[in-house]
Amino acid sequence: MDKSTFEERKAINGQMHSRQRHDSAHKHVAGTADYIDDMPEPAGTLHGALGMTDRAHAEITEMDLSAVIAAPGVVCVLTARDMPHSNDISPSHLHDEPVLADGIVQFHGQPAFAVIAETRDIARRAARLAKISYRDLPHFTDITDAVAHGGELVTQPLTLQRGDAETELEKAPRRLKGRMRIGGQEHFYLEGHIALAIPGEDDEVTVWSSTQHPSEIQHMVSHVLGVPSNAVTVNVRRMGGGFGGKETQGNQFAALAAVAAKKLNRAVKFRPDRDEDMTATGKRHDFLVDYDVGFDDEGRIHAVHANYAARCGYSSDLSGPVTDRALFHADSSYFYPHVKLTSQPLKTNTVSNTAYRGFGGPQGMVGGERMIEEIAYALGKDPLEIRKLNFYGEKGSGRDITPYHQQVEDNIIARVVAELEADADYQARRKAIVDFNRTSRVIRKGIALTPVKFGISFTLTAFNQAGALVHVYQDGSIHLNHGGTEMGQGLYVKVAQVIADSFQVDLERVRITATTTGKVPNTSATAASSGTDLNGMAAFDAARQIKERLIAFACERWQTTAENVTFVPDHVKIGEERIAFPEFIKLAYMARVQLSAAGFYKTPKIHWDRATGRGTPFYYFAYGASVSEVSIDTLTGEYMVDRVDVLHDVGRSLNPAIDLGQIEGGFVQGMGWLTTEELWWDDKGRLRTHAPSTYKIPLASDRPKIFNVKLAEWAENAEKTIGRSKAVGEPPFMLPISVLEALSMAVASVADYRECPRLDAPATPERVLMAIERLRKSP
Repeated sequence: MDKSTFEERKAINGQMHSRQRHDSAHKHVAGTADYIDDMPEPAGTLHGALGMTDRAHAEITEMDLSAVIAAPGVVCVLTARDMPHSNDISPSHLHDEPVLADGIVQFHGQPAFAVIAETRDIARRAARLAKISYRDLPHFTDITDAVAHGGELVTQPLTLQRGDAETELEKAPRRLKGRMRIGGQEHFYLEGHIALAIPGEDDEVTVWSSTQHPSEIQHMVSHVLGVPSNAVTVNVRRMGGGFGGKETQGNQFAALAAVAAKKLNRAVKFRPDRDEDMTATGKRHDFLVDYDVGFDDEGRIHAVHANYAARCGYSSDLSGPVTDRALFHADSSYFYPHVKLTSQPLKTNTVSNTAYRGFGGPQGMVGGERMIEEIAYALGKDPLEIRKLNFYGEKGSGRDITPYHQQVEDNIIARVVAELEADADYQARRKAIVDFNRTSRVIRKGIALTPVKFGISFTLTAFNQAGALVHVYQDGSIHLNHGGTEMGQGLYVKVAQVIADSFQVDLERVRITATTTGKVPNTSATAASSGTDLNGMAAFDAARQIKERLIAFACERWQTTAENVTFVPDHVKIGEERIAFPEFIKLAYMARVQLSAAGFYKTPKIHWDRATGRGTPFYYFAYGASVSEVSIDTLTGEYMVDRVDVLHDVGRSLNPAIDLGQIEGGFVQGMGWLTTEELWWDDKGRLRTHAPSTYKIPLASDRPKIFNVKLAEWAENAEKTIGRSKAVGEPPFMLPISVLEALSMAVASVADYRECPRLDAPATPERVLMAIERLRKSP
């Protein structure tokens, strides 16, 4: 066998570790990339629409659907009673999420029936003809209201602790308490939820779904229909964005389409419009963080006690693991000698919140950074000074154990921050900004440098596995399929690069095909930033198996040893003889060598015991840092992000072009979460920010005016990941915490930095202005 290994070998012929365009980039520009709504519809396709309720919490006393059924073009109407086997699509073991509301409405807009009609327009118009009577029940949409009325939880909370936080807080030279509200976020993918179900023979059905988790859709559809999983095939070629919102939230649309398709023996498509999508599907969790921190006169933290309460919605969905991960990242990049962290996953009469890029980690990290900021203002110091003082230490330093008792073995945060501090000229710029603020009457500036340390792996250990299927055809072309899904993040091209590099062929020789449960079974969601780590290694394993067979064939035919057989660019070298790859593959086929393999990978070293709050839930950490400079108008609260500098660790990048794009996109999306994107419910429990007209994602004009992004090219993953790379999906999302902190500094300048402004997120212009007015009145 070829002695060289994937982590040691240099990329040859432009495969791994090279800049390659996204495999669909040219199709996106030309409009030829097919999404589900672009697919030719089977003859006789019907269309579905949701029948949505208009109470936040109520008992349905009567539901008259006669006008709906009688509408011209309506083929059938589905209610909870029409689900063949089960009315449950909950991704958790609590089974608390119905396909359609059955007797009880638990959030405004919850679907209670579905209309199937000849056209989408007919279905949507007919859905509005229903007459539903209600008996109203008390409803709570906000975290504080939920707590005040008993604080019912949707799932079991978590406690992480090490040392004796209560005692050490009492003994600490200084102590402060505070509260921070951290807003939620709408996914706002370009392609909303959509599902197309096509009935097959017997109990079979094929579902095309815009989902990050094909196996979950397969499981839910089979569960609702009451058929085995092998009767359900789920296909996903690409999504127009996912960000976590398509991990579980596609279940409802796929299940309804499949039920209708089997009932009517016709293809059925569901595609809600933007308002319906935003009203009926979950979002990032809002958090209310109460913190109590003890520290000394230098600013070194002695103890932390914090509670993270979350608005979870009416059902559990993924709120358990989301609030868990918030606690896992409440330490941000800092060592807490004594710590107690608790989660409070609260039930509210709102749509059930779900996964979103970072999966609770960003909320946990913002809370941790707020404590650092509080300490800095209390001591009259630069927050960066407090940050560096409290960073985790090197392995074995005694300052390397997290609140969940995992040792931080690969800590490079101090180096990342030091390099960025120097490269961005942070100290000189901060001094200039302080000087500017002394003389400027209206415009104030702020600057902040914040770090990122993000754990990579699913915290449910079983999800850290992946499969791949690789075929090499007689002409030397290669077919690749794996369990990962493509939502624009470049996963497909990265895994294709792994295969091309393994066989030393041109990337164009590798055909990337749609993800399907019919080829690779029991897949995990493409989430937790693990798509490339898991699927890349599974694909590498499949290639390894085929190469071993090819090498054995060469040894037998040419009477040589494995050491003399190597794969070189577009050829196989056997001793001194070079044979073109397609010709060699043809010879292997004629010799009846198996040219197909199923690869598999499971992440090593990880384990987690939730009951004790101890373990090693993460295989490694990804690091980064950013400096943001902002200007605010103290008369209006409006602001601009003037400049951003980023240094980010992706290990040894598999594709620097893709990774840079992920960092830039993640930064702007995270900046939107912390500044402009605000969810708002009225006193009737209605989501009022349910369309582009009322919900403000960042525009192109909102991006930083100067935006410098660099990869830490010296970094290499200490763990044996594919090509020694690191995940890049979620970690960059937390880089724009520096924008929030910079805004905070600019606000604080109006009171000569004597007081922490305690800006809640999102720091909208209104909140900035209110904070300015509050500080101006401060003694």
